[in-house]
Parts: sequence; C-alpha cells; structure tokens
Amino acid sequence: MNITNNDNQQRVMFVTLCVLFILFILLASIVMSGFTEGIDKQSILLFRSDSNLNNPIGPKWVEELMRDITALGGTGILVFFSLMVTCYLVLVKHKQMAITFALTVITGITLSSLLKYGFTRPRPDIVPHASYVYTSSFPSGHAFMSSLIYLSIANILGQFTFKRTLKYFFFMIAIILSLAIGISRIYLGVHYVTDVIGGWILGVSWTLLSYFCFSYLKLTYWRE
Repeated sequence: MNITNNDNQQRVMFVTLCVLFILFILLASIVMSGFTEGIDKQSILLFRSDSNLNNPIGPKWVEELMRDITALGGTGILVFFSLMVTCYLVLVKHKQMAITFALTVITGITLSSLLKYGFTRPRPDIVPHASYVYTSSFPSGHAFMSSLIYLSIANILGQFTFKRTLKYFFFMIAIILSLAIGISRIYLGVHYVTDVIGGWILGVSWTLLSYFCFSYLKLTYWRE
C-alpha cells in the first residue's frame, strides 16, 4: 500500500511540475510580447494616489512595513536562513536532506540570475522606486527565492512531525510570507504583477522538483 501511495504521489508531483513549467513558459511568452503592459501598469498604479505618484498609498509606517517585508525576500536574509537550516540538518545527521536543500537554494539562485539575464525586462519606470534594484525585472527574484526557500523550510519542518496541523501551519506561514513579499515588490514599484506571478510559479515548481528528486533518490539510492 505504501509503495502504491508513493507511486501515485510521484505521478501527481510530476504532472503538477509539468503544468507549472508550461504555465511559466506561457506567461513569459505573453509578457515578452507586451500583451500584459496595461495590466502591469495598473497593478503598480493601484498602490499609488492619483494626485501623487511619488509615494505609495497609506501612511509612512505602511511603506516602512513593506520595506521590512520585502527584506525578508532579500538575498542576504534568505542566504542566512538557508545556511542556518543546512547547518541544523547536518548537526542532526540528516546530511542527505541538507545536501538536497543546499543544492535547491544554489540552483534556484543560479536559475533566477540566468532568467533575468535572458529576459532582460526593464524595471517599471512609471513611478519612483521605493527600494533599490540592480537587476532586470522578470521574473521577480524576491518572489521566486522566498517561495522556494520558505516552502522548502516548511517541508523540512514537516518531516520532523507527524501532526498534520503542524505541517499545515508551517506551509501556511511559508505561503503568507511568499505572498506578502511578492505584493511588497509591487507596492514599492520595483516589479510588475506578472514578474511576481512568474516568480511564484517558479518558486513552487523548484520546490516540488527538489522534493521529487529527494524522494526519488531516497527510495532508489539512499535506502538504509
């Protein structure tokens, strides 16, 4: 029964991966064709006052909060969390999981950089940026890497408990963080909505691919 359940799970994950990758390819094609330009501009203007496009809507503390939230998806914070999780897995003698997680993060960062370099979509220029940026726009690296790393951490934490409520709680926190970080990028005027959606799709895809590879290796080569 367990073997059958594992096989079914692998099939579902493979199909989901294929669907997500196809969705990303379609989204990228539509974005680069310029078809989403109107929606993209409106997504940024939604967070700006008609009378003053220089500042995002809401009081100053909201803008500061958004900067705090977006920092949770920054390279420095994510690398720090990743190193801590990797070290913890090594210390508790889950080296195979540590290697898988570390490779997931490294390949994710590499893929994000390559895609940005390949698409070279200009950053939004219809409003002043409320956060410093130095790379191209599509896909959102913050949305991609935050969803990848936080979902991966949630999955790792879920491996150490049998309680479903705790597993759901870990993933709920990861999803809330990923959504908040993505929205903060639009709010601060540094990304279009399609950049963020593309990042989310890739983040979930890469997380599933990592879990799929880990499960396959564990069942095939890492049996004790």
